[in-house]
Amino acid sequence: MNFNSILIGSEDPDRLAAYYTKLLGEPTFADGGYTGWVIGSGAVTIGPHSEVKGTNDQPGRLIWNIESNDVQGDFARFKAAGATVVQEPYSFEGAPGSSIATLADPDGNYFQLMTPMEPPAS
Repeated sequence: MNFNSILIGSEDPDRLAAYYTKLLGEPTFADGGYTGWVIGSGAVTIGPHSEVKGTNDQPGRLIWNIESNDVQGDFARFKAAGATVVQEPYSFEGAPGSSIATLADPDGNYFQLMTPMEPPAS
């Protein structure tokens, strides 16, 4: 199997698309009310969803991650572009040199910047 993408449903997908364009640059695609960006080998798409109203009242339930070799620099850039800071960059316990920062979009969905992690040896 291969993880392909995540779809973020919104009552106001145009607002979220404008927000993520500030953070991620011009979208890779926009069609039929859906806007998306390819990030590495996966994609994030914003689109309308009939069952989504208002802001996310449980933003920690699903958090998507973006790997970055420069968490501090990308964090500063995202913050300057209007990202809501949930948690400033910090280091993982037991993983020296690692960094993670949690941010929120206008619908209250959480996403994180994090240093690349090596998968556990099998």
